[in-house]
Amino acid sequence: MNTWFSSNLGDPMLAEESLKQIKQLFLLECKKAKNTQEMAIYFRHESTGDVHCELIVYFSPATKHVAQAMNAMPCQTPSANGLGLLVGRQESRYLLFPDKAQ
Repeated sequence: MNTWFSSNLGDPMLAEESLKQIKQLFLLECKKAKNTQEMAIYFRHESTGDVHCELIVYFSPATKHVAQAMNAMPCQTPSANGLGLLVGRQESRYLLFPDKAQ
């Protein structure tokens, strides 16, 4: 269970509804979970070659069910550089990115 997932939400200015849905699903999953220490969802504004950046959301392996509900795709572990915490415990960074925790 170490597969990360990602979803490109496109224009950050138009992603509000998707972000709200992700947060709601996350909270529902937290209520079911026995251990929420590694449950976190991150985001980063990334350039995909266009003029504008796109909002990419990264789901930790422990948030697999949220990722699947949002049709996120499996991906490599993202670089911790520039990631913002969308929802979850701030301390999860130390567990998920032990080499880069700040």
